Order: sequence, then structure tokens, then C-alpha cells
Amino acid sequence: MADESLRDLLRSLPVFGDDVPDFDPAAAPDDPLELLVEWLHRAIEAGVSQPHAMVLATADPDGQPSARTLLLKDVTLPTPDESGGVWFATLSDSPKGRDLAANPRAALLLYWREQGRQVRISGAVAHGDRDVSDRDFLARHPAARATVLAGRQSEPMPSGEELEREMASAREFVAVNPNFVPETWHSYVLTPASVEFWQSAPRREQRRLRYTATPERGWQRDMLWP
Repeated sequence: MADESLRDLLRSLPVFGDDVPDFDPAAAPDDPLELLVEWLHRAIEAGVSQPHAMVLATADPDGQPSARTLLLKDVTLPTPDESGGVWFATLSDSPKGRDLAANPRAALLLYWREQGRQVRISGAVAHGDRDVSDRDFLARHPAARATVLAGRQSEPMPSGEELEREMASAREFVAVNPNFVPETWHSYVLTPASVEFWQSAPRREQRRLRYTATPERGWQRDMLWP
């Protein structure tokens, strides 16, 4: 049976204060990625903690879901020649990379507690251009690059002297080969099929605006019940 005292404690916690941004769905732009960029800039300007932290949810071939937090790398707006997208990076032989190879669809979640805002995005995922992947990896701190090269992501890690030897070897390799990028490091771009913007408000008056991609009319917009 659940611990009722914990249930009561969780129930009593404050949710959002009165100092949250206003959101007028009627004034939202036609393209959801434009609104995402606008909200990102607002979050950064307001000093939101880690506004680029983003949950990525994938599923393996058996449908087993998995979610983890990583960093948003970029948002590109659509042009006459290319669809816009939301970017992240990882190893193609990591669990999430293997999930995406078998089932190239994913969901993303951005949550800004200080502003009572959440953005949910889902759609198809593809590899970005190789030069984007290379630039992303080389922009990482040398220690972060060494960690990537030292072992297989999410696999059991050795301890003690073995771990230190592997990390020392990886750090030395990075120092001698500062422009090396592993072939398995990829930038990925998610092309949205659905984007939902959620805004809290005083007295729990939530607003939810969902954009859905349609082949006939472009983006369809709907207000959703909380």
C-alpha cells in the first residue's frame, strides 16, 4: 500500500506561482518551430536553469520504451528547400542510437519549471550531415571526448586501475589527435509531426496548443482540454 503520508506531502507541494509568462495562443505563429525558438529565447533571457535540457524517448524493436535527458543542440526553421527540425547528438551504437536505427521515430520533452512551460514534440528522426556531427563532437570539451572514446555508452564500467588506464589512454589519444571524430558519433534531426505547447497559469488555468502536420493544409492548430 502506498505511504499515505508521502502522498499527502506530495499533494501539498506548490506547483506554479503567479509569476509565469503570458501565452496567447491566438497570437502564436503559423509554424511551431518559430514558437519553440521564441520560447527558448524567453527561457534563456529569464535565466531558466538548463533550458536546453531535453528528454528523448525512443522504443526498441519490441516496443520497449526508454527515456533519458540530453542536450538540445539546435532548432532549424524550415526553408523552401528543407524541413525544419530539432537537433541532438549521440553515438549510433548507444542504446538510443540502436533504438533509432530500428525505429526511427522519437518523442522529445522540454520543461521549464520556472516559467511553468512544457513543449512536447514527436516525429521522424534521421542522421544530420556528417559535417554537423563532426563540428558537434569537436566542440565538446577534450575530457568529454575522451570519455566517449574510452568505453561503450551505458555498458558496465570497469573500476580502479583498469578504468584509470583506459581514461588515460583516451585522454592521450585526444591530445595527439585533436581533430578525431568517431564514425559512430552522429547528429540527429527530428522532423516534427506533432508539437504541443503547454503553459501553466494562476488558478490552474492551463493552456495547451497543439500543432499537427497535415499533407493538405500544412500545420493544423488545436486547443486541447487540460
